[in-house]
Amino acid sequence: MSGSAETRPIVAITMGDASGVGPEVIMKALARPEVTAICRPLVIGDAVRLREAGAIVHSHLAVTALASPAAARYAPGAVDCIDLGLIPAGHPFGKLSAISGEGAYRYIERATRLVEAGEADAICTAPLSKEALHAAGHKYPGHTELLAALTQTPEVSMMLVSPKLRVIHVTTHIGLIDAIRMIEPGLVERTIARGHATMVKAGIADPRIGVCGINPHAGENGLFGQGEEADKIIPAVLACQAKGWKVVGPLPADTLFYLAARGDYDLVVAMYHDQGHGPIKVLGLESGVNVTIGLPVVRTSVDHGTAFDIAGKGLADEGSMIEALRQAVDLAPKRH
Repeated sequence: MSGSAETRPIVAITMGDASGVGPEVIMKALARPEVTAICRPLVIGDAVRLREAGAIVHSHLAVTALASPAAARYAPGAVDCIDLGLIPAGHPFGKLSAISGEGAYRYIERATRLVEAGEADAICTAPLSKEALHAAGHKYPGHTELLAALTQTPEVSMMLVSPKLRVIHVTTHIGLIDAIRMIEPGLVERTIARGHATMVKAGIADPRIGVCGINPHAGENGLFGQGEEADKIIPAVLACQAKGWKVVGPLPADTLFYLAARGDYDLVVAMYHDQGHGPIKVLGLESGVNVTIGLPVVRTSVDHGTAFDIAGKGLADEGSMIEALRQAVDLAPKRH
């Protein structure tokens, strides 16, 4: 997909934790012509940090510091950056920092307001550190919950997308015992509905959705567990089937992920964090994308962390950032 400067969506790319690999993967990704062919990238971050990252990855791109999107030119060979000026020159890579945590929060906040104001069309996030975010006084488990708070959205879902698999999660950043307690038919049904709507918007008119069980073998008719499948999942599946949707489950997770990767299902509904994340990450971190479903703004993200161990060394792979930008373009409202 390509377009003129008038039709390519403006994607606000947040720099994430400045001490991590975010600045490097952004500079690497924006050097790729297939990225600028499909979108107008606008980095929300710190120009000084991007220049430092550019030097580390031997980038020839110039970084232009801007105060507002109206000044962006999206010129070849240049990176347009809404410069918040929060990160001091020479700030260390690879070390937990409240300064970087504050920056990560402020970049997301600015990007959200830009999309709400119609000055950008979608958000694509580089990784942040939850510990650094907390050190800066922002007590959120991650990007998903932070964006929900900024947009006053009561409930959202995390979807992970790879070339062979799409997974939406009923619960995410809570302990396993708490997740099982939290799962109930209404939440499962709303999660399936958010996934169904996203698939339809993405061009899959009648998506095939497989729903995981909680227990091994999906409980095997009560043999495993304490009836969680019957109490918490089956009512939601029946309600969705009553709408005429192609929803099947609860199914054993190990079998369902195999069938979905083979192409039998368009979307898998995972009950908890590791049930959904494990299969995606086995298929390859470099191709995984995190999409927040249910927000009033489009948000995609790389599906990897800050990688402090390699930050500042030029080793980070930009593949997930490129995929995240592609997904942002696909989901963004279309300009005419």
